[in-house]
Amino acid sequence: MTPSLTGSLEAATPDADAGVELTFTVRNEGTDTVTLQFTDACKADFAVADEETGREVWRFTDGRMFAQLLSADELEPGEATTYEAEWETPKSGEFTAVAELRARETTCEARTALSV
Repeated sequence: MTPSLTGSLEAATPDADAGVELTFTVRNEGTDTVTLQFTDACKADFAVADEETGREVWRFTDGRMFAQLLSADELEPGEATTYEAEWETPKSGEFTAVAELRARETTCEARTALSV
């Protein structure tokens, strides 16, 4: 059985002085419960690329360390979970934000356009 996961990504800038808040929602669209297994405390990674050049300008996991621990999230059919990150010091421009689930043996990602 292949998990039927869909992802969506929202990017919000609450005010001009704040960073960009990224919210990645993963939904189980299948008929069976899906167990997402993780090997560390980082359950999703986020990246931002310059729309014009395609060059990555920020990645959530860069320069960070995460506790090494085994954990699992279960998603019942129709259930969703969210993972969040903040790009604290964004620069101005047009970007593409990407979120990717870091679960073992399961893939799910989402993209969205972002204007700062």
